[in-house]
Amino acid sequence: MSRIIAGAAGGHPLKSVPGDATRPTTDRVKEALFSRLDSWDILAGARVLDLFAGSGSLGIETASRGARQVVLVEKAPKAVSVCQQNASLVNKVLKDNTVTVQRGTVDSVLDGYYNAISGVPSKTFDIVLLDPPYPLTEEELAVTLEKISRILAEDATVIVERSGRSPEPTWPSNMEKFADKKYGETHLWFAEPI
Repeated sequence: MSRIIAGAAGGHPLKSVPGDATRPTTDRVKEALFSRLDSWDILAGARVLDLFAGSGSLGIETASRGARQVVLVEKAPKAVSVCQQNASLVNKVLKDNTVTVQRGTVDSVLDGYYNAISGVPSKTFDIVLLDPPYPLTEEELAVTLEKISRILAEDATVIVERSGRSPEPTWPSNMEKFADKKYGETHLWFAEPI
């Protein structure tokens, strides 16, 4: 069973998506990731976008640790239901509606945050978390990263979680990798706008 590791809602259990359609981030990887984000002091007050959210555990962890706004994006009905339940739990603990759930495909949600005519985003984010399904091709991931690059705040951080066997993502021209770390079968990539 997954749980919120630390922060205001630390220790609370989270619901998991039934079946094997999602691949939850292990507690070991989650602890390492959030230890790094805490050391960079970027969670407090952050606007967070959790794409391919699954159960929403990564985005919910950011809310527990002080993010001011978290959007969980998921398209699978079972996962959306679990995200809503987990968001409700953490919002109740925080006594705020910090976490919201947006149902839809990642690309359609990202398109909705960017006005192609004016070239101006309707919303920007400080932290974007992506844990796409392994079958997502590198080309599809590159298109998604290009869309993400248009809605980033100035000092934003993008974290991509992929299989340890996956190549480095193809970054858009206005984004660059600044760190990466492998944890067994999981590889985390960290990028920022340039």
